[in-house]
Amino acid sequence: MTTCRLFFAAVFAATTTLAAQPPTSVRIVGPRTLVVSASDLAAMPRTTVTATAHERTANYEGVSLRELLTRVGVPFGEALRGRALAAAVVVTGADGYRVVFGVAELDPGFTDRLAILADKRNGLPLAGDEGPFQVILTGEKRPARWVRQVAKIEVRAIDE
Repeated sequence: MTTCRLFFAAVFAATTTLAAQPPTSVRIVGPRTLVVSASDLAAMPRTTVTATAHERTANYEGVSLRELLTRVGVPFGEALRGRALAAAVVVTGADGYRVVFGVAELDPGFTDRLAILADKRNGLPLAGDEGPFQVILTGEKRPARWVRQVAKIEVRAIDE
């Protein structure tokens, strides 16, 4: 019985360790696909936002989701109309946590709120269970749509 317990403890530990590994890149899927690493993000146009979560205000730095979506071929501004407005953006964390945004929620032509794929907080790389990538959305009353350890951002057409 001890051997059996040790076996299951080892399997659980291995599974937990694998599940807890933060992503080293983010896969962005739209009309085209792009995989970005921390160094790729560092080379892109940067955005800084101040946001509060759990009574803690911080400065987050990263790349706007709009910039990333543009790079995979999602229309924006005046070109975002008709059927393109029926697209959903699904953000998935390494732990399987998912949130959905309407594509217009991420377009400055429709809203003043900012959504970024952050890789820094208060000038330091995101660490622990937040990093290396986290979606931050300004103007939310609750940070429930902030996704930690982002692994994938996917644009999906909503068909009836």
